[in-house]
Amino acid sequence: MANFVMPTGRMRKDTAGVSREVAVTDDALVDAVAADVVLEREIVMGRGPVGDLAAGSGAVAVAAPADDTVTLLDPATLAERAVVALGGEPTAIVVSDDRAYVSTASANQDAIAVVDLEAGQVTATFPVASGVTALTVSPDGKRVYAGRTSGDHVEVTVIDVTAERAGTIDIGRGPAANIDALAMDPRGRRLFVAVTDDRGSQLVIVDAETTRVQHVVPVGSPLRDLASAGDTLYALTSDRAVGGAVHIIDLSVATVTDTVVVGGAPTQLALSPDEARAYVVDYDRVIVVCTVSLEVVDALTVAARPSCVAPSADGSRLFIADYSGRVSVFSVESTIGILYSQLLATDPIALAVPRSRQPVTV
Repeated sequence: MANFVMPTGRMRKDTAGVSREVAVTDDALVDAVAADVVLEREIVMGRGPVGDLAAGSGAVAVAAPADDTVTLLDPATLAERAVVALGGEPTAIVVSDDRAYVSTASANQDAIAVVDLEAGQVTATFPVASGVTALTVSPDGKRVYAGRTSGDHVEVTVIDVTAERAGTIDIGRGPAANIDALAMDPRGRRLFVAVTDDRGSQLVIVDAETTRVQHVVPVGSPLRDLASAGDTLYALTSDRAVGGAVHIIDLSVATVTDTVVVGGAPTQLALSPDEARAYVVDYDRVIVVCTVSLEVVDALTVAARPSCVAPSADGSRLFIADYSGRVSVFSVESTIGILYSQLLATDPIALAVPRSRQPVTV
């Protein structure tokens, strides 16, 4: 790996690596993506800065490192359902169906806690050998993946929640190596591992069943976060030369094909359920990127510096937490109708009218 500086602006590269300008052809969809992300309400959590949050159909889970708790909010009413005490400081959280998985750190033990969203309590704890730097869960919720770093060695712990056992995927080693983010594809077949060391960064693509590395994609600038959308992966990077950038990786060819420069110093990336918007947490705002035009279409501000972002399970709301301990709730206009209309707006197909069948003389 080697460090390099990404070009300023929005570029697309073909499979031969030649840069060319991106043509924006779908103005209606771009306008829809940019429209109506409106502040609905603010929730004062009262438990110190919010370190991370995740939203699912079962609850909105808000992690508070200052008092070692996760607060569960009703996803419809946003009423506080429970405050769950943890055995350490929560560092990352993901949700799947009726459970939340929280990585915790303490002087005694680092662990993954399993929280029952309905009961509002910890139902299992899985100790890990060293601190967790990234966390993700399989689409069916049966496996939890925790990125870990020990010296110059990086690996992923895989916890089978049903069987209550754990295994390890060896990713590799490098000077000052670290796993910055993890993501799963929607089918649960591939695990994406963002690795950065003092020579640069790379995306490691792992077969989730065989646990073997399939591809390694050089990215360059330090990776901050990943978001998966089928055969497309969005990778967030940040460095001093360019600032923040979202790289679009075509998984069919394992190549970075597009880059959107967003500037600033972003730390987190989340994709809307309809995959039309990418939300990027910057130093003092949340940037909205249209994934169709690959343009920045909006910037959302909240009362204090934002710490994390998560869309609701249906995409109708966006939750932005900040370091003052608030969660700002935005209502989001859906783009599903526009997407559907674009699929229907195709040229008519002329069908050949068959000739009348004539008798055949033998």
